[in-house]
Amino acid sequence: MILITGAAGFIGANLVRAFNDIGRNDLILVDRLGVDEKWKNLLGTTYHQYLHSEQIFDDTYEYLMDEVEMIFHMGACSSTTEMDMDYLMFNNVQYSQSLFRFATEMKIPFIYASSAATYGDGAQGYDDDPQTINHLLPLNPYGYSKQVFDQWVLQMVAQNEAPPLWFGLKFFNVYGPREDHKAEMRSIAHKAFGQIHETGEVKLFKSHRDGYEDGFQLRDFVYVKDCTSAMIELSKLKEGSCILNMGTGKARSFYDLVAQCFKSLGKEVNVNYIDMPLSIRNQYQYFTQAKMDRFHTLCPKFNFYTLEEGVDDYMKFLSSKN
Repeated sequence: MILITGAAGFIGANLVRAFNDIGRNDLILVDRLGVDEKWKNLLGTTYHQYLHSEQIFDDTYEYLMDEVEMIFHMGACSSTTEMDMDYLMFNNVQYSQSLFRFATEMKIPFIYASSAATYGDGAQGYDDDPQTINHLLPLNPYGYSKQVFDQWVLQMVAQNEAPPLWFGLKFFNVYGPREDHKAEMRSIAHKAFGQIHETGEVKLFKSHRDGYEDGFQLRDFVYVKDCTSAMIELSKLKEGSCILNMGTGKARSFYDLVAQCFKSLGKEVNVNYIDMPLSIRNQYQYFTQAKMDRFHTLCPKFNFYTLEEGVDDYMKFLSSKN
């Protein structure tokens, strides 16, 4: 059995489908579905059992947990605006620690979602060298919660208290199918699709920094299908456990992404540049780019979607739903 937490969320739901596509239906899905519509991300998938996140440590399901052979821990509060630090420490740190200990005890692989938010303003670069991790300064509580767990994992590894294979993936700007439920945390690609259909234009922030034109702030945009394929490839390895960046290694502008949205939808590019709110102007990142050497050493044959390929595929997916 493969256990996937956050299974109805953005990356988790795509991972469920990726496993279904290769014939794996022996999946235990774990999440908190609540009252929003993310349950719809599970439509059309096949799996063995769904559990609420609090049930996996319940004695009632001990027989099921004994059958788990691999864990993909995608479940977390991923809102960069969440201010309840107690909630984040319980949900993103302590819960993750319990799963890590379980994987260690069961001697099974453990792959979890970290975040590029741990890099803070990027002043120290975007290198996933473990020697740099303790020096990172996240800008928000979410990033800090991910940083705390990364540091704890490295402490456990130093004490030889870790699963036989583990990877922590620092996801950069992920976009793609099944992110509708994320509200303001949706990717710019999803927001652009909606704006194009509603108004015929897309709003991008003006630049407030020398050296960057309006709309040409840079991000490492990575397609969610690449993220799920990479996780499956990493799970096949026999060694190499580490914390890894999960981007493309190629920074592209917001304008590049939006222009491809228009092109894929057969429309002329129409961008309206608006002032960046003062509340975020001082901490706004103008450049992110994952250093991917470590990943490519582990998976030398892995090829990422280009921005144009990924956005085009995504626009087709969104158009098919409307």
